[in-house]
Amino acid sequence: MIRAGRRHLVRTLADLAAQHGVSAQRYLKLKPYTAAGFPAPVSAAGARTRLYDGEQVDAYLLGTPVPKLPVQDDDADLLDRQECAAELGVSPRTWDGYKSAPLLAEHVIEVGGVEHWPRSIVRQYQASRPGKATVTGRPKNTGDQVPRDLVLPLTAELLYADPTISAARVTEALGVHRDTAQDALLRLRADRMADLMHTDPSLTPDQAAATLGYPAAQVRRATLRAQAVLRASHAAPYLADVAQALHREGWTATGVLPEVQHPADDLVVAALVLDGLTPPAPALVWDERHGWRTATSRRHPLTKGATPPPSGDGIRYLAEGITPPAEAVTAALAA
Repeated sequence: MIRAGRRHLVRTLADLAAQHGVSAQRYLKLKPYTAAGFPAPVSAAGARTRLYDGEQVDAYLLGTPVPKLPVQDDDADLLDRQECAAELGVSPRTWDGYKSAPLLAEHVIEVGGVEHWPRSIVRQYQASRPGKATVTGRPKNTGDQVPRDLVLPLTAELLYADPTISAARVTEALGVHRDTAQDALLRLRADRMADLMHTDPSLTPDQAAATLGYPAAQVRRATLRAQAVLRASHAAPYLADVAQALHREGWTATGVLPEVQHPADDLVVAALVLDGLTPPAPALVWDERHGWRTATSRRHPLTKGATPPPSGDGIRYLAEGITPPAEAVTAALAA
């Protein structure tokens, strides 16, 4: 976490590379941050983007004692995704459903390309989390009675209380359409199954579902999506490398990991908007079936379904293979 009052000291690996006078790519190859005594990241263990405290790094490089960070929790501490999830006692994927709630969306703070939330806001959200007693059934011939950004958090509450809950019960409790309830349950169950399989790779989707108490009849689609979510997790470091490479070329405003999507339950894709000053294309799309391609629209880079792969003016397939090196992607894009 970023301790209170230390946000201005945060440095990314790219910042550390610049401090050493080398490129970010060279710095990642040298890995000086793995040396004995180098300060530990202030980001959560296992975070995709490592963040460091600049005062600690400077002291290490000067050979002076590395100052210790505050150990007492403060309301102004900034927590990342994993730390927020731990604060609430939920999985990081469940937090992803919570963070669109108005209170959290209003107070999100990006540091080093990573979303953070003040501890006080996380605790305030926890104290005000709506439960199933705050909503009523869905009246006939009406739309959803719950705002879209609250559907996942509210459904998550119900699923935690009853792993066997049906879409009909969610519809009754939240006042949402049955299709909305089914989609929320599908996503939540798949994410939790994927989390469990990531923790214990020996588990099959069916075994993960059974461990979580999900009836087999309710998770047929969720098992497919859980496997896709797990593949997306494995692909994340590679996608982050490509995102950083595109940022170094000046084609993106930040090097943030692209958001992975599942347009079909068993498919993993990711879209990267090229919002730099002189990008060679509006956007890029990575598809686990076809690899990288350019897209003609920043607003809608994905082509629904896309089987066979899309083609036409403005669409080029880049490099060879599904996961070509980041340098090969940038070279192909520049060609």
